[in-house]
Amino acid sequence: MSSIQTFCEYFFTYGGYKDYLYGLSNTALIAVFGLLIGFVIGCLIATVKIFPTKNPFIVVLETIADGYVALFRGTPIVVQLLLLHFGLFPLLGIDLDAVVEAIIIFGLNSGAYMSEILRGGINAVDAGQMEAGRSLGFGFGETMLRIILPQAIKNILPTLGNEFIALLKETSVVSFIAVIDVTRSLQSIADSTYEYFVPYIVLAITYLVIVLVITYFIRIMERRLSKNER
Repeated sequence: MSSIQTFCEYFFTYGGYKDYLYGLSNTALIAVFGLLIGFVIGCLIATVKIFPTKNPFIVVLETIADGYVALFRGTPIVVQLLLLHFGLFPLLGIDLDAVVEAIIIFGLNSGAYMSEILRGGINAVDAGQMEAGRSLGFGFGETMLRIILPQAIKNILPTLGNEFIALLKETSVVSFIAVIDVTRSLQSIADSTYEYFVPYIVLAITYLVIVLVITYFIRIMERRLSKNER
């Protein structure tokens, strides 16, 4: 029996597709919600870093934000997964589903990168936009939310897409904390059949297709935003 026949038999006849679809859904959940959490954290950190004041409280927050970014950008995501799953969460008495833990950890990791991406996008917006918002009677926060951030997001949309793709591919390590993702589901098939080539080819094709789909939708969004600016 060929490798392809062995894989197809296990995948379709013995229900391997069920684990594959379950793992694929977990991969999507972790990537999407991790990105959303990272975006929120990134917005908060970027706002703190560009807040125009030397208020001691803001200075403390900025120092904490710098430490947060340095920590999560300076350590591998695998180390963060292991440290929080086996160390910090049990120490704090936090008992969560492994998928929820992975979403939180990936969100924290993405927040560090998002903060720098957003800060660059905000700095690229003309300074007159802030002055225009203030002249309309908006406060700093309202001006950021209603005027600056929408323009910044347009500037960084391709970079946001790259961050999402990078986050998606990094989810392949969540099996370290016993999460069944698309990588783990196909590894299980390979281990069960002792045929490794076909499952890993399917795995590579799966990630490639997902990335191509994400890239396609990002390009559509870029075209629509470009049309709106005309």
